[in-house]
Amino acid sequence: MQIYNTLTRRKETFTPIEPGKIRMYVCGITVYDYCHIGHARVMVAFDVITRYLRARGFDVNYVRNITDIDDKILKRADENGETIASLTERMIDAMHEDEDRLGVLRPDREPRATAHIDDIVAMIATLIDKGFAYAADNGDVYYRVRKFEGYGKLNNRDLDDMRAGARVEIDEHKEDPLDFVLWKAAKPGEASWSSPWSAGRPGWHIECSAMSTCCLGDTFDIHGGGPDLTFPHHENEIAQSEAATGKPYVNTWMHAGAVRVDQQKMSKSLGNFFTIRDVLEVHDPEVVRYLLLASHYRSPINYAPDALDEARHTLSRFYNALEGVDAARGEIDARFNERFVAAMDDDFNTAEALAGLFELARELNRAKKETPELAPALAFELKRLGAILGLFAQNPTAFLKAGAEALPISEDEIQARIAARAEAKKARDFAEADRIRDELAALGIVLKDSREGTTWVLEQG
Repeated sequence: MQIYNTLTRRKETFTPIEPGKIRMYVCGITVYDYCHIGHARVMVAFDVITRYLRARGFDVNYVRNITDIDDKILKRADENGETIASLTERMIDAMHEDEDRLGVLRPDREPRATAHIDDIVAMIATLIDKGFAYAADNGDVYYRVRKFEGYGKLNNRDLDDMRAGARVEIDEHKEDPLDFVLWKAAKPGEASWSSPWSAGRPGWHIECSAMSTCCLGDTFDIHGGGPDLTFPHHENEIAQSEAATGKPYVNTWMHAGAVRVDQQKMSKSLGNFFTIRDVLEVHDPEVVRYLLLASHYRSPINYAPDALDEARHTLSRFYNALEGVDAARGEIDARFNERFVAAMDDDFNTAEALAGLFELARELNRAKKETPELAPALAFELKRLGAILGLFAQNPTAFLKAGAEALPISEDEIQARIAARAEAKKARDFAEADRIRDELAALGIVLKDSREGTTWVLEQG
């Protein structure tokens, strides 16, 4: 199995630290607002990675944190006139609802920053004792970036070309502009926890270092996240963790690609910002999931109405193949599984894996017409492999008829016209049969003739 490692900037043969077991940490959500489509990309990417690793027989311990204390959370709670706990619990519930609709399985653990304050304080104290951090006279604690020899290795950056990290303002209390905050003294009235330095709260970067090592050990197999986290967040995690433990922090770094909207960066200021729930009000969740999987997880995705329409059309081709077949385990050509495994073993190449499933769907369509006795086993294999990607779990007919409630004609009226067409064909009045078919087609209703009779679906795309 080959995985692209952001740290080394190349694909590497993946060997877990402990045979048969994988420890993976993914940076999660800061829960001050609803999750957006960029969050969905990371959620779905690492959900599929976890599903596939487990399908390959690995025991995966998947940890994804929740940042439930942060400047943005304080500001939003104040704006809303609600408590921090009320805001974060509400947003965590909403996040789980979004995940469930997208078919994203829950991580094994979801540690919250506020539940690991003692661990965070202990790590900061270790860094101070080792000379990698210092307490300022205002109660803040900072990390000495230039003290850590390997700083910049994840992003291949030179120290002198860098600027101080996100979410932190440069101030006169720092020894060096590059130093970043580990502990922030609380302002009057702000939420705070006690520490040897001040009543305050942790900085963003130290939260993940403490939670990941507490949950997975000083060194673990995989650390993942969104494309915007490589610098400064993940760079700072490496510096903190390796300075504190004296051991390598992570063996393989993985980062999902960005989501762009109509080829532009998603931004509230540009008016092209979409929450997951906004999108799912209009589109089937599986269609959104398919769009996110149709490209390699490291590739950027363009989110646009046309892209979603194409995703629905493409997904419909799979459901058309599955429709009318009772899937059952049986003997089939091993090449379908082999192609799928080869694609996913090559840095989780879902685009190539889906291409292989298209080949399987074409074989299923052929079998339905020519060798129907083979169709159940082919359908079973398509559903089995699709399930590893979190796809093809819906009833095919229900998926293909989704949206029928908006038609200007009822199910009974459609069936009556199908029966009238059958009578016309029986009487060899093919012109009338064609007229009925065309009349239904004009409404977006596609008739499908088979040995068992005629069924209908909605035209897709």
